[in-house]
Amino acid sequence: GFGRIGRLLARELTQFAGNGSHLRLRAIVTRSNSDEDIKKRVSLFRKDSVHGNFNGVANEDFENKAMVVNGQIIKFLAANNPEEPDYEAEGIYDALIIDNTGVYRDREGLSRHLKAKGAARVLLTAPGKGDIPNVVYGVNQATLDLETETIYSAASCTTNAIVPGLEVLENELGIVKGHIETIHAYTNDQNLLDNYHNKTRRGRSAPLNMVITETGAGSAAAKAIPSLKGKLTSNAVRVPVPNVSLAILTLEVAKPTTVEAINELFLSATLKGKLIEQIRFSNSTEFVSSDGIGDSCACIFDSPATKVSDDGKSVIIYLWYDNEFGYTSQVVRLARHIGKVKSYRYY
Repeated sequence: GFGRIGRLLARELTQFAGNGSHLRLRAIVTRSNSDEDIKKRVSLFRKDSVHGNFNGVANEDFENKAMVVNGQIIKFLAANNPEEPDYEAEGIYDALIIDNTGVYRDREGLSRHLKAKGAARVLLTAPGKGDIPNVVYGVNQATLDLETETIYSAASCTTNAIVPGLEVLENELGIVKGHIETIHAYTNDQNLLDNYHNKTRRGRSAPLNMVITETGAGSAAAKAIPSLKGKLTSNAVRVPVPNVSLAILTLEVAKPTTVEAINELFLSATLKGKLIEQIRFSNSTEFVSSDGIGDSCACIFDSPATKVSDDGKSVIIYLWYDNEFGYTSQVVRLARHIGKVKSYRYY
């Protein structure tokens, strides 16, 4: 797939390919690789209305059905089914297939990728169903059995945003129960103008309405933090912005706390420990959604917005997240972990 997440993944993987010891993007699978399709796809790769122009050089190579990005040749392979591509014919072996389509989410469907020559593992950029491991990098990637498991899920953008914050509070204060409301940017799944949609409310114009819809982030969080099973509810409101969303976590905690203590916990988590890539701390009283565009962390903790009840047991925290680029960065981190590739980034 080469949609919103697929193109951002391609940007990240080609900008940090290094000397070849890192993850290398070798091919992109789409339904068609005609010259006209390649031309359009490379144009969308170069320019993005939200994330700006690609910081590099990308050109079409029609003769080889490819694009050349910063000197790297990336093939466009045409296929209608997961088992169809012949990666070995392109010199690709032991490949990690990143499925951005979301068409297949269970083990049976995703296993079809492994029937393709040269494919070794599959990483889904959507919540996985059944027994597929749902992983939020920074929290539960250590539970993966990389020697025997071949199919993984990077969960959803919202799950990646809320789980690091939930991890901090569960470990330090204990979570009794809570509700997660995500104020989410509209997506390609919605309509530009009112039209038919198979889900309730989503048929109405995305740029003109706030739309209440569902999210599975609450139950998905428990897959990463099992102690939260049955403790969280969740819902979503799609709003007329193209990117950057906000998760509002209303939680009852076991140990009484204060605003200052909560903010100190999150500041500490961003400076040391295992979540420094996942949580960014903001003390700005002027932070708005567009300020989060292009942030590589899974979430941005808005410290001035923290609320705590008088008895210290009801806590509300606000977590911003770039639901496109922040999530893409998490997918790349997980892909490196699966591929056992060490690549250091400094923040």
